[in-house]
Amino acid sequence: MTLPRRSHGQALVELIAVVPFVIVFGLLCCQALMAGSAYVYADNAAHAAALAEQLGRDGRRAARDSLPGWSRGGVRVRSDHGRVDVWLTPRAVLPPLSRFLTVHSRAFYVTANFETAKARPRDVRA
Repeated sequence: MTLPRRSHGQALVELIAVVPFVIVFGLLCCQALMAGSAYVYADNAAHAAALAEQLGRDGRRAARDSLPGWSRGGVRVRSDHGRVDVWLTPRAVLPPLSRFLTVHSRAFYVTANFETAKARPRDVRA
């Protein structure tokens, strides 16, 4: 059975029309994965910084050390008053988009400042 003359090459035209959409969809999926992993890395860095601050160590350094090498250039860490904030900019498929994908994570820590704390006698009952 032979096909009508006008349908020759139709599959090739459809393939050429669909390929750009498949490529864009794949790039968007990769970008979503990179943004998701950046959020996980930022959260881990914030917790590492909070733990370091609670132990009296440098929280900024702990946050930077907990991140993989590709992300150290796009990280900002702020630590003050029992709170650590980490902003991480992931790599982007299109680099101008990276600033719109910055993720933020926050962790809290408790410090014991014994010099300024007022000692109050506790009523202990047996």
